[in-house]
Amino acid sequence: MSNFNILISGSGIAGSVFAFWLLRAYPNANITIVERDPSLRLTGASVDIRSSAVDIIKWMGAEQEIRSQTTNEEGIQFVEANGKAVATLRATGRSDIQSITSEFEIFRGELAKIFIDPIIKRVKLILDESVDHFEQRDDGVVVTFAKSKEVKTYDLLVAADGLGSKIRGMMLNSKPQEQLYDEGVHVAYFTIKSDLLQGGRLAKWYNATGGRVVFLRPDPDPAGRTRGNLMNVTTSGDIETKERLNKALREGNKSYMKLMEEMFRDVGWVAPEVLQSMRESDDFYCSLFGQIRSPKIHDGRVVLLGDAGYATPGFGTSLAIIGGYVLAGELLSHPSDVKTALQRYEEIMLPFAKNSQGGDNAMQLLNPQTWWGIRIRNVVLGFVTWTRLDRLVMAVASALGFTEKKVPMPDYQWPAK
Repeated sequence: MSNFNILISGSGIAGSVFAFWLLRAYPNANITIVERDPSLRLTGASVDIRSSAVDIIKWMGAEQEIRSQTTNEEGIQFVEANGKAVATLRATGRSDIQSITSEFEIFRGELAKIFIDPIIKRVKLILDESVDHFEQRDDGVVVTFAKSKEVKTYDLLVAADGLGSKIRGMMLNSKPQEQLYDEGVHVAYFTIKSDLLQGGRLAKWYNATGGRVVFLRPDPDPAGRTRGNLMNVTTSGDIETKERLNKALREGNKSYMKLMEEMFRDVGWVAPEVLQSMRESDDFYCSLFGQIRSPKIHDGRVVLLGDAGYATPGFGTSLAIIGGYVLAGELLSHPSDVKTALQRYEEIMLPFAKNSQGGDNAMQLLNPQTWWGIRIRNVVLGFVTWTRLDRLVMAVASALGFTEKKVPMPDYQWPAK
């Protein structure tokens, strides 16, 4: 089927990468991208690229442009209330084995633009619209749009509509929240209109009791800016704090800012400046760190892609890139059998995504609730970095051939450009 007629719900990274590779496989494919926002969302915090996603951006010819747009972050430095460094975890300088700071730290908006620019004139883009509901048929999926009420039939509906995917809920006949696993981390993101890092390229991470974190990341803007993050890391038993955070999240930005002022006013370090800058920012948003643990990622001719199917904080962007590539690759390999293509996509991506989601308490271990816990963590991190054990482990792993785990995907036979 060389003239696939496909609807992608969501104009983000996952959908754009999928469209790029599908058009490589089938240049005559008809692709419609529907985006619920009135404009393309080219904003967002720093994301990174790891594992097989590094290979994919190279095959797309996007590596150099991505490198030119990176934040130039050199690593993360853990600090005390007086600003004194406790430990510094630097980037490795390699793309096959990376530390907390990736070789490809880039703001989400910049990366989304890099991916959508090559395909935007080759797809139909509908803004300020979304999928209201759909009906599965043997030879297609009938979609009704929310605002226009227009009804259209597609060969495939690709849900790339994010963590709270409405399409996922309809596909699984459940509430979208039922697949959300709460990692116990709430984050507020915003741009600070001054350089609180004073020209430094190391991100700075400060912990206070109660799982409160002030995290500042460099911004290469020549005007001098900083990317601010206020994190609240809660334990499974801290129901009261979770509910306060969730309630503010539901109520919106104003309510969440007020709660941040209440919770962070006494933490020390540069918190007063950060809170003031939060109020002055024009790009504030807040979210819950959550994984999507879906029992399946396709049903009939509806398929979940990226965060809609397997959101994984810290690795989600890479999974979105990998998923887009694999989905297009399987449609290339099975041109007349969509069912088999989607089954193969699920067999490749779902186990890999589940393995990537890791343990349940990583953020709680890194961010202790008490001063005593923070002191112990600082001693451990300080010893590891002072003795360069982190660098030694990386070097030994590399020498032994251990690199970042990659997805076991086929060698797709893409047509020549």
